[in-house]
Amino acid sequence: MIVILDADVLLDIALNRETHADSSTQVPGHCERRAIRGFVLWHSLSNFYYIVGSEPEARRFLQELVGFVEVAPTSTEDFRYAARLAVKDLEDAMQVAAAAACGADLIVTRNVRDYTRSPIRAISPATLLRELA
Repeated sequence: MIVILDADVLLDIALNRETHADSSTQVPGHCERRAIRGFVLWHSLSNFYYIVGSEPEARRFLQELVGFVEVAPTSTEDFRYAARLAVKDLEDAMQVAAAAACGADLIVTRNVRDYTRSPIRAISPATLLRELA
């Protein structure tokens, strides 16, 4: 199974968001064990870095992450596809386009409702964990 990890999942982990950190933390572990193949978007990494704001820790987290999660390869044509999608938020549409580009089966996000018009299914980390069990 191939998945795209939305930035909100990474932020749940780094910021230890109380109600979400537990399930979000387990998802990269499945990637590390190669139970699933995980991807993130290039811009999600930079957005994460600036939101977390703690340079040494954020940089270390991202370096460790890309040891077992890949950066989704995308192109200008992928952006054009994202811009044409009926997904309301452009950043979410870019997640969909990147998911399509790397052959992802799922987008793992806490903002599932933002992907209702996505041609690629979006699920929460908790739902992914239930489906993997």
